[in-house]
Amino acid sequence: MSRRSLLRALGAGAGAAALAGCGVPAAYIAPGDRAAQDRSAEDKQLVFANWPLYIDTDEEHPGRRPTLDEFQRRSGVSVKYTEEINDNDEFFGKISPALMNHQDTGRDLIVVSDWMCARYVRLGWVQEMDRSAQPNVARHLDPLLREPSFDPGRRHSVPWQSGITGIAYHRKKLGREIRRTADLWRDDLRGRVTLLAGMDEAFSLLMQGNGADVTRWTADDFHRMTDQLRRLVRRRHIRRFTGNDYIKELSSGDVLACQAYSGDIIQLQADNPDIEFVVPEEGAELWAESLMIPDLARHKANAERLIDFYYRPEVAAKLAASVNYVCPVPAARDVLASSRDRETAELASNPLIFPTDEMRGRLATARDMTAKERPGFLKEWNEIVGL
Repeated sequence: MSRRSLLRALGAGAGAAALAGCGVPAAYIAPGDRAAQDRSAEDKQLVFANWPLYIDTDEEHPGRRPTLDEFQRRSGVSVKYTEEINDNDEFFGKISPALMNHQDTGRDLIVVSDWMCARYVRLGWVQEMDRSAQPNVARHLDPLLREPSFDPGRRHSVPWQSGITGIAYHRKKLGREIRRTADLWRDDLRGRVTLLAGMDEAFSLLMQGNGADVTRWTADDFHRMTDQLRRLVRRRHIRRFTGNDYIKELSSGDVLACQAYSGDIIQLQADNPDIEFVVPEEGAELWAESLMIPDLARHKANAERLIDFYYRPEVAAKLAASVNYVCPVPAARDVLASSRDRETAELASNPLIFPTDEMRGRLATARDMTAKERPGFLKEWNEIVGL
């Protein structure tokens, strides 16, 4: 089971929390009111909230996390690591009451998807980081991830891992290549293709397939894409809209092509080499799930220190070798390539962990939806998907 498939199962009951999270009224916190007295110097600890299966573990002792253990030994900082984030909206609903009421969440470090990071940044619910205390971040962060529209200069967020939303297909059973998003709409795929149900996960690739520049997409681009989807749904071309449970149908051949995450497909290819992943000629979205420090966190300096530790290329390489997502530290590639272990060294040449220069030229990060745009777009999307 992939990490995202597990999250789909864990998050199945998160609907009420998601609605609660979306309904929280804006309660902006000004920059001068976001920091608490930092206890890092005298209190060597921090609380780190992350997603399940999103850190390296010891194969013989699954409860051990080698890179995190190394950080604790080197720094003397004790880390309480929790795997409590199963869904972006659910977690937002969980901690938003404290944040909107200007209270400590009890967490010094959280990891959420960039489209959700945008909400925290817009509300002023996360603190600006001290980059002078993070030389490895400044030196090694992938240039493609440095300037998201919601957080110019990455002042409030640092990618934990990254990934690509592209197209996966069963090459042997389909009997042809897929190179463009439009190839999904050919007659031989009628009823055998799936798309992601989540608007934030799906819309960018579909708009790119129509030639839109997603770094500055417009309402017309969005409506052109949704009009296209309505036609495809009426013709029953799309088998269904999925969560992260597309893997089983793709592997069995019930689905021949689908919108997919790069990290899932790496794991699937290990068992089924006939599965291909493609970044369409028109482009695909490069996304990230990022580290942030909530308002009033009590151990900000310790959190910044941990973030910078994971941007050491040798540490980033260990994490990438374990979780198999796109590594936000390109310098980690050389570390993996020099490994004496053949399988580890081969990861350095996997374009789904370290995209090639040619592939990188086709990757883009979509601009975030504004708070004003989101309700209308989400209503239109959900009517098509059937949510």
